[in-house]
Amino acid sequence: MTQVTDEPARPIPDEETERVLVVVAHPDDVDFGAAGAVASWTSAGIDVSYCVITDGQAGGFDPGQDRADMPRIRRREQTEAAKCVGVSDVRFLGYVDGELAVSRQLVVDLVRVIRQVRPQRVLIQSPHRNWGFLAPSHPDHLAAGEASIQALFPAAGNPFAFTDLLDEDGLEPWSAREVWLMAHLSTNHAVDVTDHLQAKMAALMCHQSQHRDPEQLEQLLTGHLADIATRHGMEAGRLAEPFAVYPLP
Repeated sequence: MTQVTDEPARPIPDEETERVLVVVAHPDDVDFGAAGAVASWTSAGIDVSYCVITDGQAGGFDPGQDRADMPRIRRREQTEAAKCVGVSDVRFLGYVDGELAVSRQLVVDLVRVIRQVRPQRVLIQSPHRNWGFLAPSHPDHLAAGEASIQALFPAAGNPFAFTDLLDEDGLEPWSAREVWLMAHLSTNHAVDVTDHLQAKMAALMCHQSQHRDPEQLEQLLTGHLADIATRHGMEAGRLAEPFAVYPLP
């Protein structure tokens, strides 16, 4: 399990944030980890974009499912889920689920998206393995997190990194102001998502191919979010999603 750190974060206020980019390894990762926060941001008028690195080919539970159809299914599910929380810009990079590794090409692809979206805030997966709770530390998540932070600093803001992006694509350097990590070893910030629980659940339910027991999901998730809210000092009855928030150079 994650631990709350003593020193709370001081994120950029939502009022000063125009654009957020979320980078995840698989379809549904953002909905489990941050769909409530995303709904709160879009409700506040912030433009949110998703970058989904793999097509989730290795997901699901139905042995009769034609695996060749999974990329199409997972992309459709994620696109519909994004709509539930006010996101219309969903970008798929098309990497293979279960085979993700940090590479020059992946970092270049992420720098390209960062320079296109030009976000002040970027939400990524933690690149650190949690030995006490391995489920969120899928190898693809770790690779996505490490590649994302390499793209954020220093590459995206460095005019001398991956110069083809500027010379051939006209993509000017861009430096985001802060990075948010989901499923990190420790957290220093939580977003109250009480008013956005139903939007989060609607997004999760779009991923029909991924749920063994969808009827139990809301009950389990509500208890988890209530515990997070309590550990972050919120009053009884509130629900929260946890993050580790850090400024970028």
